[in-house]
Amino acid sequence: MMQTFDFDHAVDRHGSWCTQWDFVADRFGVEGLLPFTISDMDFATAPCIIEALQQRVNHGVFGYSRWQHDDFTSAIQHWMHSRFATDVEAQSLVYGPSVIYMVAQMLRHWTRPNDEVLIHTPAYDAFYKTINGNQRRVLELPLQRNGNHWHCDMPQLERLLARPQCKVMLLCSPHNPTGKVWQHEELLQMAALCARHGVKVISDEIHMDMVLGAEHHTPWSQVAQSPWALFTSASKSFNIPALTGAWGIIPHEDDRQAWFHALKQQDGLSSPAVMAVAATIAAYREGAAWLDALRDYLQANMQHIAQRLNTAFPALNWQPPAATYLAWIDFTPLDIDEQALQQRLIHDYKVAIMPGSTYGEASRSYLRLNAGCPRSKLDEGLNRLIAALKSG
Repeated sequence: MMQTFDFDHAVDRHGSWCTQWDFVADRFGVEGLLPFTISDMDFATAPCIIEALQQRVNHGVFGYSRWQHDDFTSAIQHWMHSRFATDVEAQSLVYGPSVIYMVAQMLRHWTRPNDEVLIHTPAYDAFYKTINGNQRRVLELPLQRNGNHWHCDMPQLERLLARPQCKVMLLCSPHNPTGKVWQHEELLQMAALCARHGVKVISDEIHMDMVLGAEHHTPWSQVAQSPWALFTSASKSFNIPALTGAWGIIPHEDDRQAWFHALKQQDGLSSPAVMAVAATIAAYREGAAWLDALRDYLQANMQHIAQRLNTAFPALNWQPPAATYLAWIDFTPLDIDEQALQQRLIHDYKVAIMPGSTYGEASRSYLRLNAGCPRSKLDEGLNRLIAALKSG
């Protein structure tokens, strides 16, 4: 019997210490806005995860825990094999509190202050913060837009990788905020260039499960040539970031031992949150049907955004992204100032949508709208966005 899931059901998140709803004023300066901001979703997580967590709660003991056991590692191996035709060696796995923490830790291991870290821009804002916060330098490679597709300028990539201070390429795959799914041939070409110039690779694949259409996600492990690390989590896919917890693959023994030394000795992190471990096992063993239904719903949300925006403003011709639940919308054809639009959205229409400049100054004509929500909320947000655009 086929399972059905109700993603139209709106869960009231007010008063749940929720970043997106309860603390919207931290970023936008005004309380009570309708938020389409930080990249979590408004859906309850998969029933199989809730059941697994309830079993742990009923057990009643929440002592120190471990993740290095077959229940956890085999769940990851099952997921990577069944979803991406990728085999993972259990001994290559590592664990950490979040993907961005793991990225930061690997940057500290592989680089020194003032070394350069290459990123494709526009970029997830935490990339800028993590690189700069660790006294490394951001080396930007702007993605090239051709119609509704984004491309990496490979000759320019090679020129940047050849710089003596460029030590690491930090890849976002699939890409946030554009929603680009990297093609296998692109990844092979980037891997060869990184190997040629001795540049290591950290691949953030937290959105790997969120490819919405017919395209296919290729894990970096399938193309890697130079030293690399892959970090990801079930947190985005199954909407469980508040549980904390992420995992990764570090294939080289020396790098992995340095990772564990930094995690345990330097930072004193050894026992994972047991709820996160239980949730990840349930997600990867039993959550496939829920995730597939969610992706269908999110794809329909994206198509709904396109239909409404392009009806209201045919010049936009906005097309849904290939991955993520984040609509990256270019308002250049409407010739609207970002700051003026944000003022209208926030103060006149009481809606919070991430300004494009968050992801790089070159993206001031964009908005990033989080479509991970019931259609009713999305429609209300679109009503306000369209009204704000028309009032300009």
